[in-house]
Amino acid sequence: MKHYLQEKVADALKSLGYPSDVAIAFEKPKQDIHGDLTSNVALALARSVGKNPRTIAQDIVRVIDVESEHIAKVEIAGPGFINFFLSKEFYQGHLPDILRQSESYGRSTVGGRKKTQVEFVSANPTGPLSVGHGRQAALGDTLANLLEWIGYDVTREYYYNNAGRQMRRLAESTFARYQQLFDPAAPFPEDGYQGDYIREIAERVRDRFKGSLLHADREETLETCKRFAENILFEDIKLVLKRLGIIFDVFFNEDSLYKDGTIDEVVKDFRAKGLAYDRDGAVWFRGSSLGLDQDRVIIKSTGEPTYRLPDIAYHRDKFRRGFDLIVDVFGADHIATIPDVLAGVKALGFDAEKVNVIIHQFVTLMRDGEQVKMSKRAATFVTLDELIDEVGPDAVRFFFLMRASSSHLEFDLNLAKEQSEKNPVYYLQYAHARIASILRFAESEGISAEAADPLRIKDRTHHLTGAAELALLKLLLEFPDIVESSALSYEPHRLTSYLHDVATAFHRFYHEHRVVIPERDLALARIALCRASMIVLANGLKILGVSAPERM
Repeated sequence: MKHYLQEKVADALKSLGYPSDVAIAFEKPKQDIHGDLTSNVALALARSVGKNPRTIAQDIVRVIDVESEHIAKVEIAGPGFINFFLSKEFYQGHLPDILRQSESYGRSTVGGRKKTQVEFVSANPTGPLSVGHGRQAALGDTLANLLEWIGYDVTREYYYNNAGRQMRRLAESTFARYQQLFDPAAPFPEDGYQGDYIREIAERVRDRFKGSLLHADREETLETCKRFAENILFEDIKLVLKRLGIIFDVFFNEDSLYKDGTIDEVVKDFRAKGLAYDRDGAVWFRGSSLGLDQDRVIIKSTGEPTYRLPDIAYHRDKFRRGFDLIVDVFGADHIATIPDVLAGVKALGFDAEKVNVIIHQFVTLMRDGEQVKMSKRAATFVTLDELIDEVGPDAVRFFFLMRASSSHLEFDLNLAKEQSEKNPVYYLQYAHARIASILRFAESEGISAEAADPLRIKDRTHHLTGAAELALLKLLLEFPDIVESSALSYEPHRLTSYLHDVATAFHRFYHEHRVVIPERDLALARIALCRASMIVLANGLKILGVSAPERM
């Protein structure tokens, strides 16, 4: 309908002699009294035409040629908004489209198979994933799903570093716990990793190597402990992510950027462009010449790079691999480095506009109105694995996606476990299961199959005239636009809100209208409406990575 109206408005502008290069956009009004779609095209034209926008709107409405079977009426509101009211025949006539497309309903080719990379989680293998990583995992994977649904060719990528100071701490912590298994008085490093997971790894080291590491070369022993711990932790990370239905296509190791010379190449290119210089034994990035607030150290006087340098090198590698769109999902702790990385990428000759950075805020777990701060296993935070154990993967994913990523999230454990309509994910799943129950009953009455046939049902949809029926049907036909807008804005919470509205509209329809009734044509139309509702709920939940049960 948006494309249809764009053509009609463009034709009207042409006939009026108004500029035709203006953007003709439509939005859903916040209130139903303002119609189904509204356009501000008259306001956008006012300056260039030199007329009052309301006058322009009146001109457009006077000449626009729209069919009555599509548009019931057109009104002007406020300073010049044009409001379009779609006919009930338009909505009724498109119900068979949902049935016909079924599992593909909501998919599109907007993305044009553009090669896209979504990077998320990217935690170093030094410990279990936290609930913060969980929010990032749900966001990243759902964004990847959304982009795939609108036609992008998506690669899910996990970037990690198994070298450096953090991994050294992991090795020393593991070795210390290993020593304590033989001598409880053996010291533990002050900055070592706490938590039972280190003890668990140390016990597995003991089972594998017995006491042989106690008298071996220390550096060789630490390297052995590091590799052993890293492998265990990475396998645990993969298993936890798999519990959420997340499987990565690529695991990219930061260390490869050093081994293949990419890091040295970036520094060399910066120097050639006058963007890198030496001072106080360190190498600096001349960010101030690129509009940044100050220059930054990229290699410390110790020879150790700061985070900015490998991050710039990594993004250079992304571009070299031919990605047309790059989506980075980071925690709020990355916010300070992002401008430097983007400036560095641009200075190297790449289009930084192709990089879209999504920052998510922190997560607070709440139980009985009080904050849950830590677990025994990780010592300093609640692990994602523990959260999944407590509330289940569906609630974990859905609750992480309910709020905008830019908002701090309070995760209510009590609510996530509650099996009632107060629990938002249960509310959606219950709506889906209720529809499945209705369809099973309709099947037992011998009328379900006919209602599933788009060709048979198209001549019966005009029976759907009730306010609750039409309101639900209108919502269902918005699904493709919701998927597209959620993907292009990188805001999956839009989809969660929409699905809640669909479930609410369905429950209202169900309470107001019996479905399986003696009037066969009306019964078939209502069963078709139920089936369409089920399709939308199932497809939406699939995008979110949440199950759609048929029995609860």
